[in-house]
Amino acid sequence: MSSGSLVSIQRGQFWIFQLVGWSAWALILVLLNLIFVPPALEYILPLALVYSASAAVAMGLTGLLRFAYRWVWEQGLVIRFLVTWFGSFLVALIWQPFRNFLALLPFGEFLDFRNASVEDLWDGLFGGAFPLILLWSGLYYIVKYYQLFQIEKEKSLRSEALAHEAQLLMLRYQLNPHFLFNTLNAISTLVLAKSTERANEMLTKLSKFLRYSLDHSPLDKVSFAHELESCQLYLEIEKVRFAERLQLEFSIDPAAESALVPSLLLQPIVENSIKHGVSKSESGGRIEIRAEKREDGLLIEVTDDGPGLSPEQISDKQFSFSKGVGVSNIRNRLIEIYGDRHELQFINAQPHGLTVRVTVPYDTE
Repeated sequence: MSSGSLVSIQRGQFWIFQLVGWSAWALILVLLNLIFVPPALEYILPLALVYSASAAVAMGLTGLLRFAYRWVWEQGLVIRFLVTWFGSFLVALIWQPFRNFLALLPFGEFLDFRNASVEDLWDGLFGGAFPLILLWSGLYYIVKYYQLFQIEKEKSLRSEALAHEAQLLMLRYQLNPHFLFNTLNAISTLVLAKSTERANEMLTKLSKFLRYSLDHSPLDKVSFAHELESCQLYLEIEKVRFAERLQLEFSIDPAAESALVPSLLLQPIVENSIKHGVSKSESGGRIEIRAEKREDGLLIEVTDDGPGLSPEQISDKQFSFSKGVGVSNIRNRLIEIYGDRHELQFINAQPHGLTVRVTVPYDTE
């Protein structure tokens, strides 16, 4: 929001508060007269007009007082206190004769300013007008400080949101160089082995995967169906490397396909399964991707039939391979997006293998 828009909003709020506040003051005076001065019933309309006129004068005078307060707002506390005190006194001094003059009109009398009693003016000034204007000044400062607090709070929230967004951007963009390094390293190996056709096929699929992964903003959530399609492009690249050594199995609940998940959620998990499961076995291995909707959210599981976790790794909550770029990136992104409303678990599968389980809230478009 621009500073000009903010000033316009504050100006509008000020005059709304002025109108409501002084109208309430006039209404209270009318009601008090009706309750404690029974003869005032016959003067109800004139009294209402008198108090309304008095409130209108007060509203104009305090509107001018506001400019004085704004003028010294950046000054020291002593200067603001003096301006507030003497400014309130001056406004009350101007307002009180109007109050005295208007108060006599319902009774058909007029105030003669030349013969007006100084004592009456002084009593009215310190008995009503001056304390009332001081009260108005106090309320003005309370509202002003509250508005400034809200502005600072909004700035703080905006800064926090920008920092959160920057963190997500950093984490999301971290994936592509990491994945690209591993894939180019594999292509280099194929070239050195003179497997030019496989290297060319892998480059083509890599190009398609990167183009596909850049279709969405790093801050976007995509449907699980879209995420699965993106992961399958990655798996096609790995199939070039492992051929028949990589076996895939999918078990996807139709209700899970429309659930929203962070983009590129699956690929680092699957890459982790290939690295620590399939690639360590000469005969290759199998990876199962399962997703289903549950009452508490969306459950995603990626299971390989590799060696799984050793007893030492199970007892160590920060076991070594979970500190890799891919897995730590997923963990940090889930924390940034969902806070404590998610789970990331590593569980040994039976009879052997590892299951990476992710549970996130079930959201749809």
